[in-house]
Amino acid sequence: MHIDPNNKDAIYEQIVFNIKKEITKGILDAGDKILSVREMSKHLGVNPNTVAKAYKELEHQNVITTIKGRGSFVKNNDGQDEKIDIRTQKKLRSQLKSWLVEAQYAKIPLSLIYEWIKEEEEE
Repeated sequence: MHIDPNNKDAIYEQIVFNIKKEITKGILDAGDKILSVREMSKHLGVNPNTVAKAYKELEHQNVITTIKGRGSFVKNNDGQDEKIDIRTQKKLRSQLKSWLVEAQYAKIPLSLIYEWIKEEEEE
């Protein structure tokens, strides 16, 4: 996992993104224990409060669950509540629309956007 201090996204958002990315790539599976706040903080060289904020956000998004005294674990998202899924779809669609307007304004051809999508799928 890599945190980019020059990234416009907050560090806690980068942690959330990276953990989700590891899940989608199969690096982390349902039931896997993730590093403790202290361990992750040390590993990334960031403030423990930042990691705690990221973990709290991941819990809010139903990505992980924390069991007091045992740690934080990746949740199984196969049976996610349909309302959560619809809410996530609406949010992503809104973000995509905004992003596409910016891409069109920058005269980025759809063929290049499709290439970017394929590259991301292959990573």
